[in-house]
Amino acid sequence: MTRRLLLSYLTLAALVLLCLEIPLGFVYSRGERERVINAAKDEAEAVSAFASLSISAGRAAQDLPERAAHCAARIGGKVLIVDRAGALLASSHPLTEDEVRTLAASPGLATALQGTATADVRTSTIGGVQYLAVATPVRHGVQEQGAVRITVPTRMVHERVHHVWLLLALGGFATLTAVAALGFVIARWTGRPIRELEHATHELAVGGTATPVAITNGPPEVRSLAATFNRTAARLEHLLASQRAFAGEASHQLKTPLAALRLRLENLENDIALHARGSLTAALTETDRLARMVEGLLAMARLDESAAERETVDLGAVCAERHRAWTPLYQQYGVWLALAGDYTGEVLALPGAVEQILDNLLSNALRVAPPGSTVSIDPRHHTPRTPHERRFPHRHPHRPASPAWVELHVMDEGPGMTEEQRRRAFDRFWRAPDAPKGGTGLGLALVQRLAHASGGEVVLQPAPRGGLDAVVRLPAVPARTGVPAPRSPARPLQTTATGRR
Repeated sequence: MTRRLLLSYLTLAALVLLCLEIPLGFVYSRGERERVINAAKDEAEAVSAFASLSISAGRAAQDLPERAAHCAARIGGKVLIVDRAGALLASSHPLTEDEVRTLAASPGLATALQGTATADVRTSTIGGVQYLAVATPVRHGVQEQGAVRITVPTRMVHERVHHVWLLLALGGFATLTAVAALGFVIARWTGRPIRELEHATHELAVGGTATPVAITNGPPEVRSLAATFNRTAARLEHLLASQRAFAGEASHQLKTPLAALRLRLENLENDIALHARGSLTAALTETDRLARMVEGLLAMARLDESAAERETVDLGAVCAERHRAWTPLYQQYGVWLALAGDYTGEVLALPGAVEQILDNLLSNALRVAPPGSTVSIDPRHHTPRTPHERRFPHRHPHRPASPAWVELHVMDEGPGMTEEQRRRAFDRFWRAPDAPKGGTGLGLALVQRLAHASGGEVVLQPAPRGGLDAVVRLPAVPARTGVPAPRSPARPLQTTATGRR
């Protein structure tokens, strides 16, 4: 904002200066030209009066050469005096014979010798130098006695004009400098309330507590905006505090009665007739499903209010650890859990996000995988290349592979999903019509939220062997030469919502 205000001040000042100085410069320039021309005319008239007296006294040959030389030296030009026949009487500079013979026919002198009252002002080039020529007649009363021509280099006129423009330019620059200094102070003072609002908004956006903004500074619109922001920040802080309190208390308030309900149902098993055992088992299953749903909702609530920073995670180590943890359970169901892939580097993700993503995807895959099938965990590096490199990969054999993204594939050999089902799979509480019982419809929704919060994405696509391929893309950490990659500290496994489909 400061830059824009300062730019507006300078633009307005520059426009005002241009509108004032350009006409003023032309007026002064024209005035300087007229002043130089008038000075030349006055000098020519003075020489003409002196020549008239000298000719009348018969001392033209003695006085005029000295007078012409003195005048030429004073004005920095040339002085030429001729009689009424055009013959040379005196000259401040040497002339050739041809120039002497053609003096009477020269435009300025010819007009003056005819006794014209107005002086003839012409600009001519003599010896490669431009001159301003002023010619005036020499007369005694009504008798024409000759003419005087004074030539002054136009360099003098140009120097005076350039001097005027230089003064105007320096004055304009000094004015703009003063406007810039004063405008910067005013812009900083004007934008101070806006900067305070920006700082408070930034603190609120990153999850901190917004400090109330003073509403006594700035124009009325800014004060009104500050008051509205303070009310909004206070309300938002109250809502976040309420959500944190709910997420913390609901874990105990909801888990305890669910655990007690399951315990009571299990205690009824010995007192229920055999034909009613199926209903008891169904009630226990629904209780487990309700517990998982509560855990999933609480996990998503904690994710909504969390403002955790991303950190580097060793993807290969996490995949290996989750593979070891899930292998015994897969063996109980007769399903083979395979760990493949060619990526063993690090990715950027929220703390614990990769573990929760894998747990949910592996739980979903186990529910749909038929006995004897295989579920694969396959982390792969994905290196985008230029079109030229994709077309001629053999010409860049030593190009270092620095993947921008890492793809984590979890593939099963189950029934898969249709295209419409894959589009709706990330909706909360949505389950496929033919999905196994026991799911809550929150697993993939949580996976998507975790992937987005980590700066990545997740998509579902058909697997090569007929099942479903869940692809999670996460930003990769570039390899650093000579510096060991940081390891993520070990942390306990967080509760996950499983049974998505």
